[in-house]
Amino acid sequence: MEALTLSIENKLKEQFGADIISAETLYDYPVFTVKKDRILEILTFLYNEQELGFQFLTSLCGVHFPNAAKDQEFGVVYQLHNLVKNQRIRVKIFMPETNLHVPSITGLFSAANWLERETYDFYGILFKGHNNLVKILNMEDQPYFPLRKQYPLEDGTRQDKDDKMFGR
Repeated sequence: MEALTLSIENKLKEQFGADIISAETLYDYPVFTVKKDRILEILTFLYNEQELGFQFLTSLCGVHFPNAAKDQEFGVVYQLHNLVKNQRIRVKIFMPETNLHVPSITGLFSAANWLERETYDFYGILFKGHNNLVKILNMEDQPYFPLRKQYPLEDGTRQDKDDKMFGR
């Protein structure tokens, strides 16, 4: 798996240089963290590059790490699959809460339509260029994004529960 990560990393760094922030293997998946403003070009390269051929979007989701480094509290994770070689990779981008704008990839992967809407619905991440970015699971007038870790999970007056038990 390390060889696969290194091979893809070399191709990405050759094409995008410093826009590739990190490359590692986590849980048997090559994982690449890239600059947010280049995500569309990088995903297009991974799709079109004949040797790579990551032409199937398995998943797209938002993440919120409130205790992360400054300007990296929110992120989007793309999981891609090369069906011919049966290889999967993850590509991550991170951003501050003050700039939750990401280019839409619906032109590249039609499956991103619903996934981007779901990510907007639960995290408030705005996908520029998405033609119908509306809430699909929560009420339209809901004034908050429920998967952000900004609200206590339990009643603050209870002594027997602690948010640390829930991964916070």
